[in-house]
Amino acid sequence: MDGVTSLFNYIADNFGQVVDLSLQHAVYMVSVMVAATIVGVGIGVWVQDKPVQKEIALGIASVFITLPSLALFTIFIPVVGLGFWSAFIALFMYALLPILRNTVTGLAEVSPAVLESARGMGLTKRERLWKIQLPLAWPVIITGIRVAALLTAGIAAIATLIAGGGLGDFIKDGLANFGFRLAVEKIWTGTLFIILLALIFDGILGLVRKYTTSPGIR
Repeated sequence: MDGVTSLFNYIADNFGQVVDLSLQHAVYMVSVMVAATIVGVGIGVWVQDKPVQKEIALGIASVFITLPSLALFTIFIPVVGLGFWSAFIALFMYALLPILRNTVTGLAEVSPAVLESARGMGLTKRERLWKIQLPLAWPVIITGIRVAALLTAGIAAIATLIAGGGLGDFIKDGLANFGFRLAVEKIWTGTLFIILLALIFDGILGLVRKYTTSPGIR
């Protein structure tokens, strides 16, 4: 109980910093998810009927997610410098695969019979995409976005190592002073608020999925 009390006291005493670093972390999550969704869905749509390009795109995105986190965060420093942009590029690369893969999967699961019926009704290829394929694939696509958001929340903690800020600052400071007073409280503060942000974003995306999916396919 003393440890819990000490943790809550630390959070209360440093609440302004907690809010600032939480906002920095949230900015990473929002900006990365918007960019990765636009690019991932866009590429998924483009390669849906191109088997070779589809495999190449998925292969490249799969390579991104296998790269060691710290290496990926630091590799762009010579190009864009320390701070936000190096972290943003690395997080974007990690977030791309779940969105791209789920877009490809969601579009592939649309029944050919449904598409044939839409074609028989005179819908163009673009109309079939926007009115039939994407709405039917949307639940699968947004599941990929939710997975990518959770990945981004956790991996964004590494941004602190390249002066990128975020809640990882608490964890880094705690590890740097481990064994000294309040070190454990700092680590737990960063960890707990990363988890909280991840749950908030996942909850928001869950509501988006519920209210943007046709009742007939929920």
